Amino acid sequence: MRNLNSPSLTLSRDALRDGMTSAGWPPSLIADAELAMVELIVNAWRHGETASPVILIHHRANTLRVAVSDRSPLPPELGPLSLLSETGRGLQLVAGLTHRWGVDPQHLGKTVWFELQQDGAA
Repeated sequence: MRNLNSPSLTLSRDALRDGMTSAGWPPSLIADAELAMVELIVNAWRHGETASPVILIHHRANTLRVAVSDRSPLPPELGPLSLLSETGRGLQLVAGLTHRWGVDPQHLGKTVWFELQQDGAA
């Protein structure tokens, strides 16, 4: 793997937290969204070899969608876990914290996304 600088997680987390707080999201869902987003950013950096992944945060009604794009065409793998493994739990964490997640292939790379919904959302 190439030597890449780590992405600015602080700026991304601040933008997400500020937007969700302004939109009235509860602190527990804000924390879930932050953790899930950080996992996607770190995966894009580490496995997608993308120093500056593109991050899109979109609020619509009671739904939040966060998408992180990297340059790797390889889809993320949700594989079996070992109790002794120190890595490989990121996507399980994203799946457990969010209502849904997925991968969209792009012309150059892919976009991994998740959605969260507030109570009362359809």
